[in-house]
Amino acid sequence: MKHKASKRLSLTWVSLLCISCFFLGVTFTSRFRGSDDYGHEKEKSHEKDVTEEVLKIHKAIEALGKSVAMLQKQLSVRHSYQQIVGVSTTNTSTGGNQTSKVFMVIGVNTAFSSRQRRDSLRETWMPQGEKLEKLEKEKGIVVKFMIGHSATPHSILDKEIDSEDAQYKDFFRLDHVEGYYNLSAKTKTFFSSAVATWDAEFYVKIDDDVHVNLGMLGSTLALHRHKPRVYIGCMKSGPVLTKKTAKYREPEFWKFGEEGNKYFRHATGQIYAISKDLATYISNNQPILHKYANEDVTLGSWFIGLEVEHIDDGNFCCSTPDCEMKADAGEVCVASFDWTCSGVCKSVNRMWMVHMICGEDDKAVWDANYYSLR
Repeated sequence: MKHKASKRLSLTWVSLLCISCFFLGVTFTSRFRGSDDYGHEKEKSHEKDVTEEVLKIHKAIEALGKSVAMLQKQLSVRHSYQQIVGVSTTNTSTGGNQTSKVFMVIGVNTAFSSRQRRDSLRETWMPQGEKLEKLEKEKGIVVKFMIGHSATPHSILDKEIDSEDAQYKDFFRLDHVEGYYNLSAKTKTFFSSAVATWDAEFYVKIDDDVHVNLGMLGSTLALHRHKPRVYIGCMKSGPVLTKKTAKYREPEFWKFGEEGNKYFRHATGQIYAISKDLATYISNNQPILHKYANEDVTLGSWFIGLEVEHIDDGNFCCSTPDCEMKADAGEVCVASFDWTCSGVCKSVNRMWMVHMICGEDDKAVWDANYYSLR
């Protein structure tokens, strides 16, 4: 009887132990599952926080980008304004050195085949050697033949110019490929290169078959030195030529309106002068300045929409008979040429004669004080 009671008790404890183990298992499983759920929720919360931070950073970057774009726009507007009004005129050359300050820089446009023309100028109105150096040092007048290079590097044409320059030291070499149909590009390169080399009040372009009185040119320009943006020459408005056989045909004639229209007023290409601010404007805006077929039209187009004073001076384009009459009356011209030839006709043979009858006194260029003229 006692043995049965003990056996029954053992079964009872075994049952209780099993039940206890079952509940313990359930409890631990729930806790482990709860722990997994908690970790998963915590991971989700962390990912949400990271996402929110990324969005905040992205918004900050967008705001910064907008601010930078606004500053760039403001700087661009300011830079354009400075280019037009001539505020930005840092006097540094391409080598980083300070540019030479002079009164005017004259670029005489010439070509590889024009050696005789150059010699005709050297023998008449253009000083040579020590006189040329003295003119720059004492009067601030720089006179140089401007020329680029041939399409073939170090060709015989380039070597001939090198040899001639070594003899006379009166060339201004341009980073430009020579060619008749590249005159507009050459003009742009000349003004840009001249501004980087000399800090001048005026920059002048002249053809190598034009007679010039340097003293009268300097005296005339000095009268306009107080004006910030001047464009001086003989202003004209020729017809826009459309025929393919025409020498000065304008391929973009359609931009100038109906057939038969004329160009806007611009200085004739034989000689013209521009002030420092305009030369700087050309230099600063080289990539976006459009080139038309004709060089003189091209230059005029760059200024037509700016606050520029166009000065039409007939003394810049005297015909050879007119310059003789004026010289006899004691009033020499700035420049003389024949309209029928767009320069002095047969200039190689006739330049000396034009100089004799139309030239100023040899002392004129040396006696004038260009910096005191107003």
